Amino acid sequence: MSIVLGDREYFKDVKKIKFEGKDSKNPFSYRFYDENKIVLGKKMGEHFKFAVAYWHSFVNPGNDPFGVGTKSFPWSKSSDPFQNACDKMDAAFEFISKLGLKHFCFHDFDLIEEGSSLSESEKRLEKITSYAKEKIKESDINVLWGTANLFSNPRYMNGAATNPEFDILSVAAAQVKNALDVTIELGGENYVFWGGREGYMSLLNTDMKRELDHLAKFLHLSKDYARSQGFKGCFFIEPKPMEPTKHQYDFDAATVIGFLEHYGLDKDFKLNIEVNHATLASHTFQHELQVAANSNMLGSMDANRGDYQNGWDTDQFPNNIYEIVESLLVIIQSGGFQGGGINFDAKTRRNSIDLNDMFYSHIGAIDLFAKGLLITEKILNDSEYSKLLQERYASFDVGKGKDFEDGKISMKDLYQHASKLKEPKLISGRQELFENIINRYI
Repeated sequence: MSIVLGDREYFKDVKKIKFEGKDSKNPFSYRFYDENKIVLGKKMGEHFKFAVAYWHSFVNPGNDPFGVGTKSFPWSKSSDPFQNACDKMDAAFEFISKLGLKHFCFHDFDLIEEGSSLSESEKRLEKITSYAKEKIKESDINVLWGTANLFSNPRYMNGAATNPEFDILSVAAAQVKNALDVTIELGGENYVFWGGREGYMSLLNTDMKRELDHLAKFLHLSKDYARSQGFKGCFFIEPKPMEPTKHQYDFDAATVIGFLEHYGLDKDFKLNIEVNHATLASHTFQHELQVAANSNMLGSMDANRGDYQNGWDTDQFPNNIYEIVESLLVIIQSGGFQGGGINFDAKTRRNSIDLNDMFYSHIGAIDLFAKGLLITEKILNDSEYSKLLQERYASFDVGKGKDFEDGKISMKDLYQHASKLKEPKLISGRQELFENIINRYI
């Protein structure tokens, strides 16, 4: 098939975003993000591997439960789904290129509208994949991860891999197979499973164990198929506790890790942690990152934030420097991401209807992480933070404490040691001092 790449410019007001330094007043510039600056031993861009979320930036029209969309995209004007998909991809690559980023993430039917049948959808995906390959070839932009939308179509009202109807599970499997094929064809580095409706609304009509068994079998089959096709990247699970279901099976990082280990999936799967999903699970984002890192499963992250006054997934762009610094301390000290990067799973607000708003939101978020990384470097290299943390556990570095950590001490030994003690001295955790260190460098 002969493909002619589009040459229309959608974002005419914006040139390529460049680093201009912290004193810049130009809203279309980076004040902190200098991708080639060496920070903590490697380039700033390599720390982050920023990615644009295809769905929020180029598909979501700004609708909500109380109103229709407010955003009219110039790349969604044709009645031909393939033309719309090509126009949308032209806009996406122009946008990502002007931001100076190198990655994007997608669901299958973000790339092109789903067809009226499985075979029609497959044909559409094949066509847009060919177009995407040409766009990737002519640019320095790649796929950080792909995934399948197994939650929007009404057929998935009771789940996909956990659906009580085998026929629907089979359709979901075919959709994942096609999404994997697209991801592999485009050179995708990873593949994500988000169980959008893998959960339950009521236990009265749910066989939870059977559904979890089915989910595990589904993931094994997906993994085995992808490996058979030469896919060498990571598979990620993205935890979320609720919404749209009452209880989702990927509730939080600890739940997912337990599931993966129980079903023998932990060698191939890692976690993609999202900020807003962490807070919906009544955790901090830092907690979820640390739990994943503790099990050597910190694969990637979705960067956004929720609204502390709203108990749902608002997917706002990050703007809290304190939260980002605390999170980067976890990421850096655990060795960074394993395979993934930072995907901006965030959307401009419903009343932010100008195309330029897309740039403002991404520039601000990128600069936030860059500034956070520079602060993190100072905290680790110039402050007493690491020393204070080490001192708090110093009693396990020598003597009986070290024997305990090394497995050289029994319960009876612990009893005998305690019997010789007077009441142990209380030692301050100095939490306020740690908090002051963060604030000092911010």
